[in-house]
Amino acid sequence: MSGPVLPGVIRQVGYIVQDFDKSLANWVELGVGPWYVLRGITQSGLYRGEPCTVELTMAVANSGDLQLEIIHQDNDAPSIYSEFTSAGGDGFHQLAYWAEDFDAALAAGQAAGWQVVWSGGEPGTARYVYFEPPPGNAATVIELMELTPATIGMGELVRTAAVNWDGSDPIRSLFG
Repeated sequence: MSGPVLPGVIRQVGYIVQDFDKSLANWVELGVGPWYVLRGITQSGLYRGEPCTVELTMAVANSGDLQLEIIHQDNDAPSIYSEFTSAGGDGFHQLAYWAEDFDAALAAGQAAGWQVVWSGGEPGTARYVYFEPPPGNAATVIELMELTPATIGMGELVRTAAVNWDGSDPIRSLFG
């Protein structure tokens, strides 16, 4: 058995869903929230080596220190997200690690033979990659996100809001 490929603990569990609002309602019923929602965002990167732009609706919330992410792809562009839903997927999709030294973590994943299937962002502005680890791994996709002042601040906002959350105002728009 070899040591860990990526740094630290799992920070986020991601779900790709076909009915975004129903999924949020289900999580709120489980006592998870508040959810911070971004609608109509555009994400561009490389999907399996080809340029790709997707339109997304997404939300994040914490349960303790673990962040949960819900993603719905709003357009039909080929992507890591539509690949999942086209195969009938609806639910758990990825585990995410957050790296202070993104380049070293990326190199470690690649050295372990993990294929990068989706990537984007610019240095210092939250780069990300989605790896496809070898078969038999605990997850079919592993996300690696760069820790920057913005991503640290966002993570802290969401985590702090979940502490002692009383169930009020369960769905919050992130930017107005």
